[in-house]
Amino acid sequence: MRAVVYDRYGPPDVLRIENVPTPSPAAGQVLVKVAATSVNLSDWETLRGTPLYSRIGGLRTPARRILGSDIAGWVEAVGPAVTRWKPGDEVYGDNLRLKGGFAEYAIAPESALAPKPAALTFAEASTIPQAGVIAWQGTGGVAAGHRVLINGAGGGSGAFAIQLAKRLGARVTGVDNASKLDFMRSVGADKVIDYRSEDFTRAGPYDLVLDLVAHRSVFAYRRALARGGRYRCVGGSVSALVRVLTVGSLAGLLTGRRLGVLAVREGPAHFGPVADLCATGALRIHISHTVGLDDVPAALADVGEGRALGKVVVSVR
Repeated sequence: MRAVVYDRYGPPDVLRIENVPTPSPAAGQVLVKVAATSVNLSDWETLRGTPLYSRIGGLRTPARRILGSDIAGWVEAVGPAVTRWKPGDEVYGDNLRLKGGFAEYAIAPESALAPKPAALTFAEASTIPQAGVIAWQGTGGVAAGHRVLINGAGGGSGAFAIQLAKRLGARVTGVDNASKLDFMRSVGADKVIDYRSEDFTRAGPYDLVLDLVAHRSVFAYRRALARGGRYRCVGGSVSALVRVLTVGSLAGLLTGRRLGVLAVREGPAHFGPVADLCATGALRIHISHTVGLDDVPAALADVGEGRALGKVVVSVR
């Protein structure tokens, strides 16, 4: 099968197309004939090997040669003891543990997959599992009248998060680079900020700050919160995450604010609600562009360097 592989951490040019053996599913696993895979920031981080947590399981060299976790396609074969799926079933899911989506076939645990909604294309379904879960859990607890700020709102998770917060009645501010301001407005943001020209931590105050690219001081984040407000981050530098978990937690408690890292729960039970909303048209899926396997390096750079508006999808079929 054709696959995009790499053997060392680095920039997109360490990737190459290679013909590799088609894997066989073990007990509890499914072989998926991949139709589409969406690109996530986690793919970019695992390609480069930074932040350090992206090297879990492979400190010096990548644990998996093929990236791509949000997959959608058809069940090709099932391993022993698999009872939920049969060949021909249309499925999608977040295969973060095994990856392998930037290829013609991928192995996934039976439990990582869900039936693809009939109302969604394979490309659309592939955008939901990882980005949808982050947005769904990140906006949990939002209520009508809340002031919500989303940092990194022009990407895949951000586009979902803006819509989910608006559905709950919040007033939403989106933060990203200048090229994404119009996009964030089109998704539903009430106010947009170019982080290069304005310090969003001096605006507000906000009842919720959802930070998808944490890099700032915890005291700056605390400053942006209203009393009783919450700051949740997912992704960002290791030092920023450690500061939030330690200094941020203590500083927040002392001032009536809550600062913490969003512990993202994975699996169909968690991305299913977002897929249901997308299937009914209540949430819009924003695909920046679609590429083939040969263009995966450029697609990863578009996401990692902040150029993509919403999600980028790799079409394999």
